[in-house]
Amino acid sequence: MILPKFIRHIRNLLAILGNLEEQRPLVFYSEGKNYWVHLEGLIKEFLATSEVPVCYISSSSDDPGLHYQCANYSSFEIDEGFIRDWLFANMDVDVVVMTMPDLNQYQVKRSKKTVHYVYVQHSLVSMHMVYRPHAFDAYDTIFCAGPHHIREMRAIEAKNGLPQKRLIEHGYSRLDAILAKKRDLPESGVDSSAVKHILIAPSWGSSGTIESGVGARVVEELLARGYRVTLRPHPQTLIFAKAIVDSIIEQHKGNPSFEFEGNVAGQSSLHDSHLMISDWSGAALDYAFGLGKPVLFIDVPRKVNDPSYTELGIEPIESSIRDVVGMVIPPDFSSLPIEECLAFNVTDNPIEDYVYNISNSSPVGARYLRELLLEFKA
Repeated sequence: MILPKFIRHIRNLLAILGNLEEQRPLVFYSEGKNYWVHLEGLIKEFLATSEVPVCYISSSSDDPGLHYQCANYSSFEIDEGFIRDWLFANMDVDVVVMTMPDLNQYQVKRSKKTVHYVYVQHSLVSMHMVYRPHAFDAYDTIFCAGPHHIREMRAIEAKNGLPQKRLIEHGYSRLDAILAKKRDLPESGVDSSAVKHILIAPSWGSSGTIESGVGARVVEELLARGYRVTLRPHPQTLIFAKAIVDSIIEQHKGNPSFEFEGNVAGQSSLHDSHLMISDWSGAALDYAFGLGKPVLFIDVPRKVNDPSYTELGIEPIESSIRDVVGMVIPPDFSSLPIEECLAFNVTDNPIEDYVYNISNSSPVGARYLRELLLEFKA
């Protein structure tokens, strides 16, 4: 099976190269299906307002972007290894748009040609604590979800003596999609008289809520107290801590009040639940800002991939926002204060203070890409 798959990716590579040479399109790259939601609105808006062809490349066969159909839109699957890395190192286009940090640090390098790289946020969290050092150095333009991203990037540039990038007040497509879905639902939203539905959606890492064993305890207590529970792990948790997740599922698989959700791109559990339990996950900000619902934060150790983040003197938004959108409890909690947290009023804090261009990020981003491409024709 290895050889046919390799041959398929070689054929795809040749098709991509032919597409790039013939059309010289705007290129979007996705690491997989969970990133389509962050690029979909931008791609569709650009296609609706420009004659420039779009080439969408994904490293996941089940990426919805590979099945999207539109004039001037071509999509291709590529592997995550040598073939993809060679393509990126030799790509000859004007602009590449990605949601992948660490460009030029590991396997994926900047092209040997003159290419302008645009980074699109796939989370509202900070850019200086949860990402590795120099994660964004190789990008030319950064689409910023909110004022915190601009503050952080300018501080990173000053600290490291880097030239200033183009920082665009873009917004956050995932949040826009949640708000759009909310508008389509009945005004009443979730039934306040129904059994309370608790969504558990933490981040990932060795100290995370699920990986540390706290998650199993949370699920058990919630079910014992009669709540509906949906467990929605981060995709990386399903890779690196699958045995722990499988153990929780096995323990409660016969309980009709327990559900497991493996697709974080979906929205149903967000809209149907009354409360989220999280830790340092960006999903908590999507939930609170998009739906106005409270979050109960388990105070496990911070997810820190850049220990020098404190040198910038900027408190990460995922830390400073906690008391604004919910409650915080220690991982050795004696009991979960569900009812108290449900009474928390998130809507007292306007999301416009934290996120740019609410419900309008795609037109803003598409306009910038059109203007950027015109620079290459000048």
